[in-house]
Amino acid sequence: MNIETLWAPWRLGYVQGRDTGTIPPAIDAARWRHGFDHDCFVCRAVAAEPSEDRAIGVLERTSHSVVVINRFPYSNGHLLVAPLDHHASLTMLSDATLLDLQQCLARWCGAIERSMQAQGFNIGLNLGAVAGAGLPGHLHWHIVPRWSGDVNFMPTTAGVRVLPQSLDSLWEQLRP
Repeated sequence: MNIETLWAPWRLGYVQGRDTGTIPPAIDAARWRHGFDHDCFVCRAVAAEPSEDRAIGVLERTSHSVVVINRFPYSNGHLLVAPLDHHASLTMLSDATLLDLQQCLARWCGAIERSMQAQGFNIGLNLGAVAGAGLPGHLHWHIVPRWSGDVNFMPTTAGVRVLPQSLDSLWEQLRP
């Protein structure tokens, strides 16, 4: 049998529970939002200087939301859409924030559809740790692009996902 090796060294920290996301250089205390959590990768992305956006995977910042490339994607183009403030409940969000989040979801689905020819999407929000939220303190929606035939034998037989594009290349492709 001819066996090929797929290397994904960037996943080791995640698998071992050590990865806390890309940490931007020292963040000016004035940039942290009210109620932030230093350990929250979304809060760090929100507080980071826009000049760090590419390094930390931020695609868009609005007055209420941030859009970030998922560092541990389910599929190529997997994005996270989150409110700027560290909130765990939908009831804590203002109407303006809820509307902005939904507009970001629609805008980025369109951008992925155009630039990556996605044929469908899974969009989800896990509320609370018992519901599967990996970051239960900071709400975030997942946009997972899908294509006909994108499910292959690797996840079933080997527990491996094959992603054909680096995160930096994805940032470059999606960033306007």
